[in-house]
Amino acid sequence: MDKPFRILGIQQIAIGGPDKQRLKSLWVDMFGLSVKSTFVSERENVDEDICALGEGVHAVEVDLMQPLDPDKKPAVHTTPLNHVGLWVDDLRAAVDWMTAHGVRFAPGGIRPGAAGHDICFIHPKANDEFPIGGEGVLIELVQAPADVIAALR
Repeated sequence: MDKPFRILGIQQIAIGGPDKQRLKSLWVDMFGLSVKSTFVSERENVDEDICALGEGVHAVEVDLMQPLDPDKKPAVHTTPLNHVGLWVDDLRAAVDWMTAHGVRFAPGGIRPGAAGHDICFIHPKANDEFPIGGEGVLIELVQAPADVIAALR
């Protein structure tokens, strides 16, 4: 099938736990990742440190997440591998094409993400209307900036 977009590579992995300090003990203290920024959102019930693995356009973001309230949704800590993010060269074309071909997207549509790129999520579960989902994995599609597109094409 001809597609009006390309998946270019892994943009991020997001790891959830009840206490992001415990996650940082491994990912920052042991593995040596650097914390680039912190993102807090009551709407998304998350307090996350955005870390970097690698440099430049080849860097992979590793998000270490804990819930603001462990009793509220979304429960970012109940699935330790919370989601995988993929760079895409044309997010809008990808969403339109995949929707037309039966992919189920999570509510919220395309919107700005924590790192400043437009994002949307493929729902972890399919349904009757949209028979293709993440088969248990939440997948984030991330609009790649021009330098990433040029480097990874």
